[in-house]
Amino acid sequence: LFFPVEVFGRANLPAADEAAVYVANHASFLDIYSLFHLRRPFKFISKTSNFLIPVVGWSMFLTGHVPLKRMERRSQMETLKKCREMLADGGSVLFFPEGTRSVDGKMAAFKKGAFSVAAKENVPVIPITLVGAHEAMASGKEYELHNGGIKVIIHPRIQSTNADELCDKAEKIIKEALVNNS
Repeated sequence: LFFPVEVFGRANLPAADEAAVYVANHASFLDIYSLFHLRRPFKFISKTSNFLIPVVGWSMFLTGHVPLKRMERRSQMETLKKCREMLADGGSVLFFPEGTRSVDGKMAAFKKGAFSVAAKENVPVIPITLVGAHEAMASGKEYELHNGGIKVIIHPRIQSTNADELCDKAEKIIKEALVNNS
């Protein structure tokens, strides 16, 4: 409510009814709220403990977002299976391929799960760079809010049946935009 969010590249968004895998860097709790400015229906992939948070977590569960036990291989495979089913049914999913929020604001290496799903279902990946979220509310310092505004930069889609290629391209695109806009 108190942070201005500007969206750039809205023309790069697929139609609301087109299945896609959205991927974004993850630096703050504000990332999730900022991504609602896309005005597209998608389901977040989120760690299981978030589903235990009163009201917010319960809402996530009731609206069909996908829980993930990050350190459990079986949960990872089940999550990827659910994502493939959603995409096959025309839905979209959103991953933070770093796997967790950045503590220092620097982007971590991407994990390949999101890109594996996109490659297997042959749907587009929509890379998104979030700029300013870490400065507004750093991980571990949620009690300190700094209002500088958040930019959501939507990049052109990339598509391939090669998960490694998708991962490398998306990571490069997001990282370059993060550096150039910080």
